Amino acid sequence: MQNELLYEMQNAFPMAERPFKIVADKLSSTEEEVLALVQQLKDEKIIRQTSAIFDTKRLGYKSSLVAFKVSEENIDKAADIINRHPGVSHNYLRNHDYNIWFTMAVAPDSELGLEKTIDILKEQTGAEDGIVLPTLKMFKISVKMDTTGKRAKKEKLKKIAHKEIELTPKHVDVIKELQKDITVVSEPFKKAAEKLGLSYEEFFALAEELKESGVMRRFATILNHRKAGFGANAMSVWVVPKDKGEEIGRQMAEFSAVSHCYLRPSYPNWPYNLFAMIHGKSQEECDSLIEEMAKESGLTEYRKLYSTREFKKQRLVYFDDAFKAWEAAV
Repeated sequence: MQNELLYEMQNAFPMAERPFKIVADKLSSTEEEVLALVQQLKDEKIIRQTSAIFDTKRLGYKSSLVAFKVSEENIDKAADIINRHPGVSHNYLRNHDYNIWFTMAVAPDSELGLEKTIDILKEQTGAEDGIVLPTLKMFKISVKMDTTGKRAKKEKLKKIAHKEIELTPKHVDVIKELQKDITVVSEPFKKAAEKLGLSYEEFFALAEELKESGVMRRFATILNHRKAGFGANAMSVWVVPKDKGEEIGRQMAEFSAVSHCYLRPSYPNWPYNLFAMIHGKSQEECDSLIEEMAKESGLTEYRKLYSTREFKKQRLVYFDDAFKAWEAAV
């Protein structure tokens, strides 16, 4: 049951009074068995976190992928400096001259702004060079490891229509609670609702509004990829003609093993404008898929950047005072 459970919880975890019972019913199991197994998987660090996944830009945050070129003897120090910023959620060492790759976000009320913050980090780390790669077009963002082996090689991309929303203080309060990792108990949302003085009905209604508006992408489980058996991840980067960017981006995003797919800017020292992140059980599996993607797209200029170290991987904490504290300390 373990593999089916992991896939189910990655796909969508129910926002309901007794969500583990709903999951158990789908798997023809019992709530008690599911609770015990989920706790075991958390203890084994296979499950990293189960919480809401929010759209950073819809919450007013400015964000970008960033790559620094750092000398080998300075890598650990640079990574530590970068990791201290609360807007850095992912930070990896990759096999390229631009070797430190991280995602950076700054709060809506940031006085420094995104570019100035990156400049400060570049100076603090002593990076030799840096490239800023904001998203120009997003085709896919959906990290779901195929723990069952039953997933089709390709999947249709869903078109999502979002309702407009004006965030109220109540929405913000609910966001602050939903971004926390749930406890493995029969009613994991009970404390959050009680803390906010809301009934279950009110709490889930606000959560549903966030979901319908696209502010919350989904509520789901994220795995520790390596511990779940997916030991390789490749950031494939491609040189795509501008008039073909959207067509090929959508084509690559249809591959189930692709978790993220974006168009980003290119530069004289970085010609690659399409990024597709691939997760596999081995480097050979990733290589094989990238070769297939190259053949299907007809693209000949591309690279495979594998992560060799993980410096940081955690969810961004929204509406956190740590952002102001970091700026005040600079």
